[in-house]
Amino acid sequence: MNFPTVQQHDGLQQAVSARELHDFLSGGERFSKWFERMVSYGFQVNIDYVGCTRWYAPANQELQDYFLSVDMAKEISMIQRSNKGRQARQYFIECERQAKASSPVTPAIPQSYAEALQLAADQARQLELAAPKVAHYDNVVERAGLLNATQVAQKVRLSAVAMNKILDELGVYNRAVKRSRVFQQWFIDNGLGMVKQTEQGYSQALFTKRGEAWVVERLISEGVA
Repeated sequence: MNFPTVQQHDGLQQAVSARELHDFLSGGERFSKWFERMVSYGFQVNIDYVGCTRWYAPANQELQDYFLSVDMAKEISMIQRSNKGRQARQYFIECERQAKASSPVTPAIPQSYAEALQLAADQARQLELAAPKVAHYDNVVERAGLLNATQVAQKVRLSAVAMNKILDELGVYNRAVKRSRVFQQWFIDNGLGMVKQTEQGYSQALFTKRGEAWVVERLISEGVA
């Protein structure tokens, strides 16, 4: 069976048909049930996917479908933890690489003094808006030398949602704690992670450098990185 087609999309830039991906990965399960289960992993409508109706040749009729971002398609493929899932994920990674290579981003060059002033003002405004968020993130938790889930997941080209799902299955997190993610005591005792408190009183699980290396090595051994 052929890989799902990656196509251009106005809102998602590059998109994949959910039905095509479903057929490639797990055609035996009913599409509506499968898609509902995939969305439950934390994907958001109009950000990760958008609804549509398309003519579906195998059924010879128009059916409900969804355009998925390539990131979502890649994560869904990884979640399957199967040979086809790994094949699809590598395929989407290669599609992203080719798209970046063929579409280099060239920053706009001001053509006049007025445009230069406007560009400087826009950049200053962006920094001004971002400053409180950056300061809050840096100051809320003392985390020198520690990494959050997003930073560790980037090392293996996964999202934090996808990586945390796997770590849950590997027994890294304490499932008895429902409000936030907290490491199991063995993970902390081995120097792999620490739990810090935020200003709001929530627990935040942070990885040490040793913990990062453990996660990367384990995901590679599991065949998902």
